Amino acid sequence: MTLEERDLKYIWHPCSQMKDYETFPPIPIERGEGVYLYGTDGKRYLDIISSWWCNLLGHCHPEIGAALRDQVDKLEHVIFANFTHRPAVELCEELVKILPEGLVKFNFSDNGSASVECALKMAFQYMHQTGHPEKTRFMCLSDGYHGETIGALSVGTLDLYAKLYRPMLMDTVRIPAPDCYRCPYGQTREHCRCECFAAAEACFAEQAAETCAVIVEPLLQGSAGMRIYPPLYLKKLRALCDRYGVLLIADEIATGFGRTGRMFACDHAGISPDIMCLSKGLTGGYLPMAITVTTREIYDAFYADYNEGKAFMHSHTYSGNPLGCRAALAVQSILKKESILEKAAGTATRLTALMNEAFGDHPHVGEIRHIGLIHALELVEDRDTKKGFPSEKRVGYQIYRRALEKGLLLRPLGNVLYFNPPLIISEKECGTAVSVCAESIKEILFEKGV
Repeated sequence: MTLEERDLKYIWHPCSQMKDYETFPPIPIERGEGVYLYGTDGKRYLDIISSWWCNLLGHCHPEIGAALRDQVDKLEHVIFANFTHRPAVELCEELVKILPEGLVKFNFSDNGSASVECALKMAFQYMHQTGHPEKTRFMCLSDGYHGETIGALSVGTLDLYAKLYRPMLMDTVRIPAPDCYRCPYGQTREHCRCECFAAAEACFAEQAAETCAVIVEPLLQGSAGMRIYPPLYLKKLRALCDRYGVLLIADEIATGFGRTGRMFACDHAGISPDIMCLSKGLTGGYLPMAITVTTREIYDAFYADYNEGKAFMHSHTYSGNPLGCRAALAVQSILKKESILEKAAGTATRLTALMNEAFGDHPHVGEIRHIGLIHALELVEDRDTKKGFPSEKRVGYQIYRRALEKGLLLRPLGNVLYFNPPLIISEKECGTAVSVCAESIKEILFEKGV
């Protein structure tokens, strides 16, 4: 049996209709280097999506690998209740230097969804223990995504992931999210005053008295199609939370560590949340690890004699894993000494120019949007009306398959094609990716008679 056949005999792949694999079997990957993956057949793929957004500094970075080799012979894991170790402490010391002001207490878990679950429980218990037991609900933006465990699905509102499970989910307050491409006020994200924020103000006026926290993906709703909204919206939300006594949870799992051009998306707005969720780029894509970071004020609400029952009884077996911490420390070291964010800013400017040259006048590219190195193309059937292609045509999926044939890993979000590359990508590699993307779009739309 081939490796693909052996895979299909046993493995149920994530976020996939496995019947598709009958005609499009899994691609075996042998190794990675920089922005490239190499198949067992020797074929090379440019990983323009950072293997689900986590590969921050390229595949098989020698410094991260060396750190892990050093750590694996010292300590692979230890229970994190009543024990600690140097990599975890040093990682917190490094992160405090770059996080928004006031975020100083770190609760470790092992994946992004777990970090969100931790944040929700933390916010809920905080309100209970500070004299506000009536504050039990959560607010979230429509079309948000925060993971796929039950609590995370409850505050994520994309039907693709959550609709079937609604009988299992918490009853949350959904604030209509900003949609700058199809703005109901006829504004643009570069010049608006966030008139759409009126929806948030209305929700707070009606529901804040029973709401403990609002959770958002700051500035970038990733799974919704890389929707980007202005920093002013986030600034207004921080002020609204303060006015009504509602905690602000920033889900920076996808946006943290330079993805948006700043270390954190919250930095664009100059605000600090009460709780921040981190994962993905935290370890450079090497190991599953996540952190929920909060303020001393929230931490102090749990600090009491044991018999008062105020402890945060939330745990993960792999909390504070030493290997993950060493990988994350190596990532922080590389980001600083190699000025990665500054170099990525120049590459992002060039990528924007390449995108505009290739797609600016394309009749079926409704919008090119970008923040940092993240760039997205929204494909539309009609540019004037902004009508998208019907989902049953699977236009984005067909382009993805064609791009793979040409050596580009370009996984779509419906009709949205996006680039979210490792921060170390070169201008030349960006040019290759844009060229292959353009060829793939042209061929698929031609074959469909569009």
